[in-house]
Amino acid sequence: MQAITQNVVHEWTFSSHKPYVDPFNDVQLDVLFSGADGISQRVPAFWAGDNLWRVRFATPRLGEHHYCTFCSDENNSDLHGITGVFEVSPYHGPNRLLQRGPVRVANDRRHFEFMDGTSFFWLADTWWMGFCKRLVWPRDFQTLALDRVGKGFNVIQIVAGLYPDMMGFEARGANEAGFPWEADYIRVNPAYFDFVDRRIQYLVDVGLMPCIVGCWGYYLKLLGINKIKQHWRYLIARYGAYPVFWCLAGEQTMPFYLSADKKAETEFLRQGWSEVAAYVREIDPYHRLVTVHPGQDGREQMSPPTLIDFEMLQTGHSDRQSLPNTVDSVGRAMGRTLTMPVIDAEVCYEGIGEASRQEVQRLMFWVCMLNGAAGHTYGANGIWQVNTREQPYGPSPHGLTWGNTPWDEAMGLPGSAQVGLGKRLLERYAWWRFEVHPEWVEPHWSSDNYFAAYAAGIPGEVRFIFWPSTFGSGIVKGIEPDVTYHAFLFNPTNGEELDLGVVEPDANGDWALPIGHGGWRVMPIFQDWVLILETQRD
Repeated sequence: MQAITQNVVHEWTFSSHKPYVDPFNDVQLDVLFSGADGISQRVPAFWAGDNLWRVRFATPRLGEHHYCTFCSDENNSDLHGITGVFEVSPYHGPNRLLQRGPVRVANDRRHFEFMDGTSFFWLADTWWMGFCKRLVWPRDFQTLALDRVGKGFNVIQIVAGLYPDMMGFEARGANEAGFPWEADYIRVNPAYFDFVDRRIQYLVDVGLMPCIVGCWGYYLKLLGINKIKQHWRYLIARYGAYPVFWCLAGEQTMPFYLSADKKAETEFLRQGWSEVAAYVREIDPYHRLVTVHPGQDGREQMSPPTLIDFEMLQTGHSDRQSLPNTVDSVGRAMGRTLTMPVIDAEVCYEGIGEASRQEVQRLMFWVCMLNGAAGHTYGANGIWQVNTREQPYGPSPHGLTWGNTPWDEAMGLPGSAQVGLGKRLLERYAWWRFEVHPEWVEPHWSSDNYFAAYAAGIPGEVRFIFWPSTFGSGIVKGIEPDVTYHAFLFNPTNGEELDLGVVEPDANGDWALPIGHGGWRVMPIFQDWVLILETQRD
């Protein structure tokens, strides 16, 4: 009996002796996989070129499994009614993505967890054009991936070839085999996805979950709904067996940059992408988590909003001026009746507009996390569009160039390491249980001052307070009389910690940082800080 390993992708190939003029459009092949537990999954196969079809399968369920093929051409005995049996054995390797099983939404509907119940802290990097040949395989792609692994990232947002900021079939969007579709979008180009395969496999091998964005939203108008459904079926067939997230589209309802009727196109995109979302949910046998990348609020663009499993936000690229919209957007998302995890998936790419430097990356990370987000997405100008020194991306259709910083220079921008430090600190605690408690500090942020302190934590266990500014650091309020806390300052620029000892509040439960030189209550260095109060340990 054939043997495969739990959660590891295995592939079967089926070859047809019967020729087809247009196999991609004329033939559809599915494979029904059934386990001894009675659970069955109908998995779409993908056309691999010539007269070849392949199916990929992975499962967390152990034991004997059977499969049977179902072809739209039932008279083709090479493709229809083929059966087999195999045994799934436990995975004992080191890859955390394979050890713990698929990622799902936790019972609290606020964060992600692995199948075994271990929490999953989303920290994503943005490689929109990461499949293009400017990010050379293997040298560049692996270099960038390993850098991100070392800094604590675990998700990569990447577009499946139908890229933003360009028309289809522009040379700068090609990979080593050209484009994902043939001219006029007649059929997919399997050779393109052969080169994508090894990149997806490498990301998973090093512990990075791909968040695969099907295309930028305006391609729905260019290709039409039926072609986009074909595109998504193909992506699910090739990559659904891997540990991935699905993002239906980027800036889903945004018309093409030069559209002559943006209002009508926006409405078409809103309705059309909702239809595509329903289709993706229907045919994905693995039920990977689905979202959409929005112009502002992802949930508001879906009808009904239950078509997505978690909400992405996009809150601005205007340096500190984007803070109010970021805070308000996260607050709105967290406060909606339909509860789901929230991620700010695009905010203030580091270096964009010669601004949004590392202090802004820390600011956006901490205000999102202390307002209830399930993680955070970082982006660097130069990486998302894959600039090289020899070949910067250049202007978008509207004529503006977003910046020419090369990707390998952008890789070293300090904000990427500093958000990773924040993730590592939070993962020392049950961060997914944190509650938002602005009243724990005065002055705290409000619509009159978004640059005051942010506070969250677990009452009686731990408090996190982020101060965007050194001055006016304020007073910690309402410390429980029956709890003894130990305090330390965390330097978000380098991860250093400054022990402040046991917290001794006054009779009202208030406590302030120790007084520094000159009688000021200030932080030790003129910058942002995180104050942590944790329950005193013996």
